[in-house]
Amino acid sequence: MPQEKGIAWSVGNDIVGTFGGLLKLKIRAFISGCAGTVVTDDEARFFAEFNPWGLILFKRNCEAPEQIRSLIASYRKAVDRPDAPVFVDQEGGRVQRIGPPVWRKYPEARKFGNLYQINPSLALRAARNIGRLMASELYDLGFTSSCLPVLDVPQSDSHDVIGNRAYDTRQERIIILANAHIAGLMEGGILPVMKHVPGHGRALVDSHHDLPMVTASRHDLEHSDFVPFTALADLPMAMTAHVIYHAIDAQNPATLSRKIVRHVIRKVIGFNGLLITDDLSMKALSGSFAQKSQMAYDAGVDMLLHCNGVMAEMREVGLAATELSPKTARRAKAALKLRRKPQPFDEKQAVDDLEALMTG
Repeated sequence: MPQEKGIAWSVGNDIVGTFGGLLKLKIRAFISGCAGTVVTDDEARFFAEFNPWGLILFKRNCEAPEQIRSLIASYRKAVDRPDAPVFVDQEGGRVQRIGPPVWRKYPEARKFGNLYQINPSLALRAARNIGRLMASELYDLGFTSSCLPVLDVPQSDSHDVIGNRAYDTRQERIIILANAHIAGLMEGGILPVMKHVPGHGRALVDSHHDLPMVTASRHDLEHSDFVPFTALADLPMAMTAHVIYHAIDAQNPATLSRKIVRHVIRKVIGFNGLLITDDLSMKALSGSFAQKSQMAYDAGVDMLLHCNGVMAEMREVGLAATELSPKTARRAKAALKLRRKPQPFDEKQAVDDLEALMTG
């Protein structure tokens, strides 16, 4: 058989096949962003060269249904995987990447908690139905997963970076409302990613700009912040917190901490699913992308996440990213295996619940 023409990229023994006449690498353990509303030629070459396991989209990437479908298809073509996972932060409220006027406006999680104080059964129905509505829009566009639920337990004096993104201030209500929201999401064929493990609720600064340092005792953390994550530890994916917990590791934020990842998240909380960093480009983390990437892997995180679509940074992360380890590959496969085709639902009732919550 004649050899195909193209450029070969060689990192160890990572050349595994061809795509578009180019030899391509094994899947790399990172999730990448992209800059705009289309996959550029440079981005297509980057995706083909580094083969990131997943893609994440933001508001800058999302203008119209066909445009989003085309962008996602371009990414999947570049990595030569028609089922390559695509993520989005679609919580509702101030964290909603697709919205009006093309798509529905969804409530922040705290609205479910407020309704629960008045009518618990209605709040749980609304959380499930609205999760299902969200999923119907995302599935139609080609998304695999939405990065919710937010399981952080906010404190009265903490920074509002979490604030009303949390379902409530009480762990038991966070757990029950998140479960309902997740049920609707998964019934619509969209996988959840719980965040920000082991808890961002006590942070006094925004980790997008600064490194939060939490001084609470180990006892307080285990009996408050960790509780929702422990209750939902069987979820398929989780995102780490860029937060230092002085009582456990005074030097390293959770994303880069072996003590937090290997002991707290994996053993104390009991999460054995696919663990993803929060965005490596956030200012809470210092050092080069190579350093941050290596520290995250060494800590025990499965998957790097880089979101801002800046090509120079993407290449640094791509160069630092390793291929999927056998354990990470198993976790990734197990997560995606949980995805189902959307189940029938009462869309009219779901829309009524949404409208009532948004106007109530």
